Amino acid sequence: MIAIQVSRELAAPLDKVWEIVADVDREPEFWYGTKSIKNTKKIGKIIEREVVISFRNSICKEIVTLDPKKSVKISIIDGPMKGTKNIMINDVGNNKTRIDVEWDIKLAGFLGMFTRMVKKHISEGTEEALERISKTLA
Repeated sequence: MIAIQVSRELAAPLDKVWEIVADVDREPEFWYGTKSIKNTKKIGKIIEREVVISFRNSICKEIVTLDPKKSVKISIIDGPMKGTKNIMINDVGNNKTRIDVEWDIKLAGFLGMFTRMVKKHISEGTEEALERISKTLA
């Protein structure tokens, strides 16, 4: 299993951060490991989608659950990795919001041999995504 936790405080109110985080169709704009998204089903705050990731243009099937102004929970149910990516936001006062991203994933098949490299790649990609989100809010 790969467990990653990245947090960052953003100089923006919770509502503004939520607008970006909840617009999951914009994910490739911030998360460069995500190349494209195709939503296959949407019922209320639950979205089923297919995501093309940078690793060999592989497709991951995901279920996204939006909990307004609190979290975006992504269950990766099929593809080269399975597990969860959870993005939580919290108002910390003074027009600042903390964003916490937690990954808990397992690599499929032979990819397990590259766990250390994949963990480093996802961790750095998460830090960079939070930086791009921060710049968008500035």
